[in-house]
Amino acid sequence: MKPLIYITLLVLLMGLYSCSQTVKVEETVKPNVILIITDDQGFGDLGYYGNPNIKTPVLDSLAQRSVRFDEFIVNPVCAPTRSSIMTGKYSMTTGVHDTYRGGAMMAGSEITIAEILKAAGYDTGMIGKWHLGDNYPMRPQDQGFDYTLNHLSGGIGQYGDWPNTLKKDSSYFNPILWENGKQVQTQGYCTDVFTEAAIDYVEDHKNNPFFLYLSYNAPHGPLQLPQKYYDMYKDVDIDAGLINQGKPYPNVTDHSRENSRKVYGMVTNIDDNLRLFFKKLDDLGLEENTLVIFMTDNGPQHPRYIAGMRGKKGSVLQGGVRVPSFWYYPKTFKAPRDIKTPAAHYDILPTLVAFTGAEMPDNLTIEGQSLLPLLQEEKETLPQRVINRYWARTAPIRYRNVSTRKGNMKLVGIGKDENGKDAFQLFDLSTDPYEQHDLSDTNPALVSELKAEMTSWLDTMETSEHIVEAPRPIIGTDFENPVMLNQNDALFIKEAGVEKELMYWDVIINETKTFDITVHFDSPIKTTGTLELDLGETTLNLPIEADGKTQYSFNTITLEKGALTIAPKVYLKEAGTLKFTYPFYIEIKG
Repeated sequence: MKPLIYITLLVLLMGLYSCSQTVKVEETVKPNVILIITDDQGFGDLGYYGNPNIKTPVLDSLAQRSVRFDEFIVNPVCAPTRSSIMTGKYSMTTGVHDTYRGGAMMAGSEITIAEILKAAGYDTGMIGKWHLGDNYPMRPQDQGFDYTLNHLSGGIGQYGDWPNTLKKDSSYFNPILWENGKQVQTQGYCTDVFTEAAIDYVEDHKNNPFFLYLSYNAPHGPLQLPQKYYDMYKDVDIDAGLINQGKPYPNVTDHSRENSRKVYGMVTNIDDNLRLFFKKLDDLGLEENTLVIFMTDNGPQHPRYIAGMRGKKGSVLQGGVRVPSFWYYPKTFKAPRDIKTPAAHYDILPTLVAFTGAEMPDNLTIEGQSLLPLLQEEKETLPQRVINRYWARTAPIRYRNVSTRKGNMKLVGIGKDENGKDAFQLFDLSTDPYEQHDLSDTNPALVSELKAEMTSWLDTMETSEHIVEAPRPIIGTDFENPVMLNQNDALFIKEAGVEKELMYWDVIINETKTFDITVHFDSPIKTTGTLELDLGETTLNLPIEADGKTQYSFNTITLEKGALTIAPKVYLKEAGTLKFTYPFYIEIKG
């Protein structure tokens, strides 16, 4: 009898031990993280923020259930915002200061949130728009993402996105994308394609913690959308309900009104896709343990409803840099509620590191600070800090379209006045959130204080490593072969005797070897001319015949290991005169 009792007790104890182990495992399951970002969707392109025309029931519902950052500040344009999200730094310190002309390449040496979470045991996926460099070592698969499905350049169909450029007004439909570095022909509207890939991703990775960066390229131009979404807004009075809100009204035109209808249709399409995506999370039982972040990358690209703020994409005024930011994690975040403390894109990395329990790499210096104490209600505010914003087509231009914010006071550099002096405007955002009342004349001491902060920041940015020496693609590795150099990542400089700027690429040759170099054109050549290819101090020449070709090749060319400048010069005969023009892209195979 006693042996039976002992056996029974042993079975019970084993069961209790098993249960305790099960509980322990459940308690240590890491949360999934999904960061959703849209492109050129402004603060006002949501029903939640008062837009009476747009239909966004899914995003409105997400906002109503989330912790919302009332003032979430990004860069005025997309690539700089994305660089700061990935690295937790001011974008210029990573090499990113613009959206094209070589200004949207993030140094491969930067440590990204994907790399940090991957080291912590996360699967990492990136779907949609990358826009931080299209060649090794700057592609998403080089920067910590296990799975990638992305387009090139800053947008599908832009000139740098050469697989889709020639489709012109249909580039958003059936786009050619890059899956894990390989070209794939997709079927459907781009937002639908990216959502389907995201649904497949969470299905495939549901049994392991994952970080998914779902980066829609819509509603960025070209404003292409399925007909049924355009039809939703084609007869909508875009101005209805806006003028009498007691807020400044943007100076819209008939053209921008038509653009608004298209943007609204594109955003509603995103909203419908997110309904499908969130349903998949729910069906898989992932909602409770998945942090969903929704945000946009900058203000709207043309005048439309923006909740009364001044400025749009490209401007450091609030309309250009203030975006929605919703954080939904029902497991521990008490919601809905608004956080009034200003936060920024570079805060995402340290927040996710703290949230997931990952380890910050040693000696990694970042600008951002963790927002987790605010999200978990451990603190009501964070230490006050200075937030700087800037954008121009070049490295910083002193005091033009640059802002420095300290607390609620914001100094905006607006360039030169009529006397050639640096001009500024000063706003108190606590009493003037729409930046209508310039206080600079009555607060000269505060202007001087904030200008000193701005100057110190500009000094740091102008001398940062990757601004002084821009990131370069690396040619001749096993990671990328062939290498396609596109126009988005090309540099431009004015050269004496050439009517257009010279287009060139600064690259690194990984090792001395021979390469085949092919210069591609966007249409068949129907006239004669010459093709010069400068490779450092060496110039190669080929005659161009009126033979309908779209490419010309230089074969078995030896390139020495090290830094190299590649510059094509194309001269085609037009009305009896040779005219300088650009190639489409350059292919280098070794």
